[in-house]
Amino acid sequence: MRHPSDMIEARAAGRVISVVTCYDAWSAKILAASHVDALLVGDSAAMVMHGHETTIPADLDMMCLHTAAARRGAPDKLLIADMPFLAHRKSLADTVGAVERLVRAGGQAVKLEGADGNLETIRHIVDSGIDVMGHLGLTPQSLHRLGGYRVQGRDERAAAKLADDALRLQDAGCFSIVLELLPSELARAVTESLSIPTIGIGAGPHTSGQVLVLQDLLGLQPDFKPKFLRTFLDGFELLRDAVDRFDREVKEGTYPSEEESYR
Repeated sequence: MRHPSDMIEARAAGRVISVVTCYDAWSAKILAASHVDALLVGDSAAMVMHGHETTIPADLDMMCLHTAAARRGAPDKLLIADMPFLAHRKSLADTVGAVERLVRAGGQAVKLEGADGNLETIRHIVDSGIDVMGHLGLTPQSLHRLGGYRVQGRDERAAAKLADDALRLQDAGCFSIVLELLPSELARAVTESLSIPTIGIGAGPHTSGQVLVLQDLLGLQPDFKPKFLRTFLDGFELLRDAVDRFDREVKEGTYPSEEESYR
């Protein structure tokens, strides 16, 4: 995929959408050579790349840095950039300025969390020519208010609110919506109520597509084991073994060899 509209066309055609979150040029280059449909530069960079416990420390400078790096690695893939904590909750001028910086860094669309208080902002961004991806369910920037990383929409009232929020985001102009940590049947109902695609993470198999963080699906974070995560490689062990082999061969004097040395 190269444009946000490709995601809508895929949903209409019944094609399942794959999205991977990445933050830098070397991993984006791998994804650029893959069949993955789209890249998301998430504010989870604060946790995965910088070691913070939440996404809240991600700021606009950080997000622009990672967006630009990912774009250089994947110049032809659809790339969506996260609006960081409170970047869209200040003045409208500040919001548009943040969107401008992310787009200039290489994002073709921006993602922002929640519906309440954001609808007019989304309309303004879309009317300004920038596509917006919504995000409902577990919204990490609201982690403290939500009481931690827990499944959302489990009671009838919360489920109804979430379903209504999805329709409001669609009406405001979002081209897709991430659904995070929702009961599978609620995610199915929300998906079926919309004409735009839903991208699930911890929301079961009935969304229009799925997203995972690259480091998670490659098994590079062995201490992170949520129920929804399937790892497709034991990356941590593979990389550690390679580094240990380098260490051993350096200390044994077998690296570098004569063939690996200049004359």
